[in-house]
Amino acid sequence: MPKISKRGVRLPASPIRKLVPFADGAKKRGVKVYHLNIGQPDLPTPQKALDALKNIDRKTLEYTHSQGLLSLREKFASYYAKCGISVTPEEIMVTTGGSEALLMLFLSCLDPGDEIIMVEPGYANYLSFAESAGVIVKTVRSYIEDGFALPPVEAFEKAITPKTRAILLCNPNNPTGYLYPDEELLSIRDIVKKHDLFLISDEAYREFCYTGVPYKSAMTLEGIEQNVILVDSVSKRYSECGIRIGMIVTHNKEVIECAMKVAQSRLCPPLLGQIVAEASIDGTEEYSKACYDEYKARRDFIIAGLNKIPGVYSPMPEGAFYTLASLPVEDAEDFCRWCLTDFEYEGATVMMAPAAGFYSTPGLGKNEVRIAYVLCIEDLAKALECLEHALKEYNSKK
Repeated sequence: MPKISKRGVRLPASPIRKLVPFADGAKKRGVKVYHLNIGQPDLPTPQKALDALKNIDRKTLEYTHSQGLLSLREKFASYYAKCGISVTPEEIMVTTGGSEALLMLFLSCLDPGDEIIMVEPGYANYLSFAESAGVIVKTVRSYIEDGFALPPVEAFEKAITPKTRAILLCNPNNPTGYLYPDEELLSIRDIVKKHDLFLISDEAYREFCYTGVPYKSAMTLEGIEQNVILVDSVSKRYSECGIRIGMIVTHNKEVIECAMKVAQSRLCPPLLGQIVAEASIDGTEEYSKACYDEYKARRDFIIAGLNKIPGVYSPMPEGAFYTLASLPVEDAEDFCRWCLTDFEYEGATVMMAPAAGFYSTPGLGKNEVRIAYVLCIEDLAKALECLEHALKEYNSKK
């Protein structure tokens, strides 16, 4: 039988989705599964976006421009202007989700064997994109005891080699919920400028910052305007994960031109998704405020509940809708699997993402899980109850 590629073997399984077969098995047994493993919001998509989808009046669902519909890019440029980011439609490329944007950038900005520095723990799929592009990941570690604050400048300097081409940040951070303050972003700015690196800034959770301090985008960092590349998405902002619309935003013309070659090879981003996204941008301020208030309330509830469970600890996330929590278990993946195969409480169980998959260094995060607080507070309360009883039962069997 033919063998698959070595790259295919090396590609990591997603910690977010790898336990799905066990969740499916639990559901077949009639067990209610509370999904805290994936950032799929339960909040409704804006009605005007759904109306735009229902009322499409076209005789042909055609290809669009490889860079995306001009009308959508113009709307995005107006949105960014309100965020204090001045860009033109020509500096925006519409992609099939933020995931394609990242893979395009890995292919456009780095050669096989080049290195990129990421903060650990980080979004697990970054590792898959790097492996797909032949890029070597170097990590600097953040710690749960420090609330996952940005590692010191010295850690970045130590990780830099002649092969280093870029630093990748996710702000607010997935999976930790950490929000990088101005002073930390400025320290990254100085490193990027000193070594003339790309700074790829994943800002898909920009709308969900809970500190009350105005959000600072990497696109506003002075002195590295040609180094910064913004990755964004409408998936979480408008509860539109399924339409697969993201974007690359940069003042660097060469990056856009190179990414365009990749974009042309995949033809175009999805037409229907672009129509929905365009309808979502204007006139949804009240919707966005309601979503923000709901997620903030959920954050406060879940963190208070987690830290009341004996042996569980989670720092307070300042952005996004995730948190990393340490559990009183030696192997969180085994525990998460067991919750789906051998446990139920009052007909229900909980599904979480084992955090080891968000670390690049083997052995780290073994007793941690990522939790997405994307369910209503009533369901979060039941999920917490399941988790507390599961930990008691699991540890009593050890």
